[in-house]
Order: sequence, then structure tokens, then C-alpha cells
Amino acid sequence: MINIQERESIKEEFKWDLSSLYISDNEWEVEIKRINGLIEEIVEYKTHILDNDKNLQRTIELSLKLDRVLSNLYTYAKMKQDENTKKEIYQNMTSRAESIAVKANQETAFIVTELLEDENDLINKYICDNKKLVIYIKYFDDLLRKKKHVLSEKEEVLLAQAGEMAAVAQNSFGMLNNADLKFPKVALNDEIVNLSHGNFVPLLESANRTLRKEVFQKYYEVYENHKNVFASMLAGNIKKNIFYSKARNFNSSIESALFENNIPLSVYDNLIEAVNENLPAMHKYMKLRKKVLKLDKLQMYDIYTPIVEDVEIKFDYNESQQIVLEALKPLGDEYTRVVENSFKDGWIDVYENIGKRSGAYSWGTYDSKPYILLNYHQTLDNTFTLIHEMGHSMHSYLTRKTQPYVYGNYSIFVAEVASTTNEALLNQYLLKKETDPKKKLFILNHYLEQFRGTVYRQTMFAEFEKLIYEMSEAGEALTADVLSEKYVELNKKYYGPEVVIDDKIALEWARIPHFYYNFYVYQYATGFSAAIALSQRILNEGDCAVEDYLKFLKSGNSKDSIEILEKAGANMLSKEPVENTLKLFDELVDEFERLLIQEK
Repeated sequence: MINIQERESIKEEFKWDLSSLYISDNEWEVEIKRINGLIEEIVEYKTHILDNDKNLQRTIELSLKLDRVLSNLYTYAKMKQDENTKKEIYQNMTSRAESIAVKANQETAFIVTELLEDENDLINKYICDNKKLVIYIKYFDDLLRKKKHVLSEKEEVLLAQAGEMAAVAQNSFGMLNNADLKFPKVALNDEIVNLSHGNFVPLLESANRTLRKEVFQKYYEVYENHKNVFASMLAGNIKKNIFYSKARNFNSSIESALFENNIPLSVYDNLIEAVNENLPAMHKYMKLRKKVLKLDKLQMYDIYTPIVEDVEIKFDYNESQQIVLEALKPLGDEYTRVVENSFKDGWIDVYENIGKRSGAYSWGTYDSKPYILLNYHQTLDNTFTLIHEMGHSMHSYLTRKTQPYVYGNYSIFVAEVASTTNEALLNQYLLKKETDPKKKLFILNHYLEQFRGTVYRQTMFAEFEKLIYEMSEAGEALTADVLSEKYVELNKKYYGPEVVIDDKIALEWARIPHFYYNFYVYQYATGFSAAIALSQRILNEGDCAVEDYLKFLKSGNSKDSIEILEKAGANMLSKEPVENTLKLFDELVDEFERLLIQEK
């Protein structure tokens, strides 16, 4: 049993230092009281933004300043709340920061409207006249790109008023799935435990096949009892997104979803095509899994259980830090010096304490350190978590150090690339240095599961999502039986002939919250593929590849995501990064099989 301490008992060296945001709560209080004055200063420019270049410059500068301050206020309050979620003072501060942000957004919404009403090319004229506006060319381009999809003021108000109604399907899914579903109990060793979303996959990792089968069947029986409600909610959410895409003059829902980050439709289609062309590697992995587990039939509840048993790899936090530094050496001294310093400079909140938020994340603002929240325990997964979050934080650090505030962030399309590149480098490092054959097999299996779960599974989700949207746009009804039928077909295709696809997995679509995120999941697979391409280039080509990669980390939003990745060495307009990723997966499956034979 792990003893969880009070926060006060944890040494300061293992806590983050939030003073780069605010030195104290009092300083935060002073800052939040200044916001109304800043909002009022911006509102003075209403209907006058395009009167002259000075008004345009000042409005943009004030707007960005407001956004920057609001970001600091909310981030500090929320991170203090995450230290101990039971403290009401920080719950209150977080709520106040959210409220003032809503007010600010409402009162400054006129800025975008007025800029989009520029029919006389005044913005370009002012940029030519005023050198201080040149920095905002990309900002204006991104804004004006949306012009044909922004409606009249009256229509925009109407769409905004429909917002709460439009969220009903997604909110209902969340309430039913997270609050109202009642799962049965199962016998785990000598105790009876309630099934839940949280323990479903861990229980499927059990070596006890009877338990795995019971867990799998009982879990999906709950969804089967509510399948028509889940189908209705999913269909309703899809119809909502179709409505908005049509209202905003897009040709399809997927075009609308990819438009925000300027991602061509070909990127989505290339991903699905490339993965489909490389399904034999997945089928080979499933065949190997069946063989190693010595099963006559490989069921869907056999997919998660480790195929390398009796291996325990543990690192204390100091060991984990050293492993991370060694694994990241290929990225050069500039990168690793910052990482090493981060361990001593209050970036990381390391250990679990009573009331602390669970999980892990990288977060911060343009003005702060790129903080990392951990709940560190001495496991291999936790070392991967540390290097993953460090990838995010280094991406943020280098972007903010290089770019002005207006471009000091990066799009969601590239958000997982740096973190996954770090994980890939760690995998390669551990595989290279490990001499114990069984531990090497364990690490290799861990790596293979990342490919399976992130590329193959997420692409299957992406293909299913594209299919059901196309069906709905064509006027077909998305009933529970139709959704299950299409989902079964995709599972059979992706997992191959070695896996028994039963009537329970047919209902998996009902439990996936990402199907309510409007074409989000494909980015997990593209991000992973880009990361593998970049990590392989770094390991194989050395300094020139590292230089290109660091430029990528420093680019922020100064260019479109596709262009930034291409310059780093991952052309996501082609199928090559995905194809090479799955070629590596295929080679790793073969290596795993060779090691198994040697071990015997």
C-alpha cells in the first residue's frame, strides 16, 4: 500500500515553483482587479478600429495583452487548485478567473467582427504604412481566411444563442456515461470490486483469462442495455455538426473540422489509406500474440493483457531523471541543458499528495515556466510519462523563447509530436542498453502496444467517424444496429483473421467520448507518425536533423502546422511518414519474435 502524504510533508525540491506566474495570492488579487480597466480601454475602440493604422495597432496590442493576463490569472488559480483540489480558496479563484474571461470575450467580440468587415483592403494598406503591424501579417491572414465562413451579425447571434441547445447530445453522453451508468461487480482475487471506466482496461490486462472474459462481457452488457440511447445521442451530435458546417458554407463536416488548423482533407485520407495498406503487419502482431498466449482463439478481451510475464522494471525519481537525460542526448546540448536545469528549477510537481489532481500534464503560460504535473511512482510507465510531458514543456519553452506572444503557442495538430518524439527516443535508448532478454521483450512489447493503440486503433476510429458522417450527410439513419454493424466490419478488417470479433465489441462505439469531439482522433495517429519520422531522422542523420527539429520546436504558430512539420522532415501531405512508421512496427514485430525464440 502506497502511503500518500499531505502536501506540506513533501520537500520543496519536489514541488513546482509558481512564482513565475504570481509571487503570491495577493499579487493575483491585484492583477484581477485591473482587468475591467483593460477591457474598458479596448471597448473605446469599438467601431473605430479601422479608422487608421494607429487604432488597428493599439487594438491588437491591447487585445493580446488582455488575453495574456487572463491566461496567467486562470492558469495560476487552476494549478493552485490542482495542488489540493479540496481547497475552496482556489476553487473560488478559478471560478472568478473563468467568469472574468467570459465577460472579456463577450465585450471584446466586436474586434473580430470589425476586422472581417474590411472591404477596402485597409488592413493591408495599414501594414504597408506602419512597420509595427508587419509582425501581425500571419495573424491577419489566419483571421481573414475565415471570412467566407463568418455570417452576418444577426446570423452569428442566432448561432451563438443555439449553443447551449447544440451541446445537449454531448452533455447527455457525458452525464449518462460518467454519472448514471451502473456497472456490476466482479470477483478480483479475494475481494469483490465494482467495474468502472477506470479499472476496465487494467482488469483486461490481468493474466486471469476467466476474469478478463467476465469483465469484458459484463462491461459491454451495460452498453447493450442502453445502446439505442447512445445511438440517438451520437446521431444527434453528428447532425449538430453537419448543421453548423452547412450554416458556415463548408462542403462537409470534415472540411469544417480540419479548416481551423488549415489541414487539407488529403492528410486525413492519406492516413486511412496508408494504414489500410499496412494492415498485414497488425495481423501478424495479432497472430504472434495468439501464439505467445497459447490460445486456440484470440478474443477481444485478450488484446490488452501483457504477453511478457513476470517482469518488473522500476526506477526511483533520480534514476528516471538520468535515464531521460541519456535518452534525449541525440537532441544535443542546447536541449538537454534546459531539461537538466528544469529538474532543479521548479518546473515539476513530482509526487502525489492528498487532494492532488490525478494524472499528468504539461501547462503554463507565455510568461511562466512550462510546468509539469506528475504523480510519480517507480514504474516504467511513469518514466515514459516524465519524458512525454517534458517533450510538451520543451516545445512550449523553445516556442515562447523564440516567438512573440501572438505566435507563442502551437496548434493541436502538432501538439503531440514533441512528446511522442521523446517517447520514441526513450524506447530506442532502453532497447539499445537493456541486456536482460526478458526485460528487453517487455520494453519491446510496451513499444508495440503504442503503435497498436495510437496508430491502428485511432485510425480505425477516424475511419469509422468519417464513414458515419458520410452516411448521415447522405440521409441514412444511424441506428444502434447500423452503427454496430459498421463497427464490427472495421474491427474485422483492422484486427484480421486471428481475432474473434464478437457481438460485444460491436458496442465499443457507444463508450468512446472522442466521437463527440468532431474529427479529433486522427491527430493522435498523424502526430505519432510524424514523431516516429522525426525521431528516426534524428537518430540516423544527426546534427542536421536535430537542427531542423529544434527549428520546428521554436516555430510556434508562426507558420501553418503542415509547413512547419515538412521543414522538420515529416511531410504529412504524403503517405510516407505513416508508411515508414508502420514499416518500423513490422520490423519490431519480427524482432520481438526473434527474441522470443532466443529466450526459449
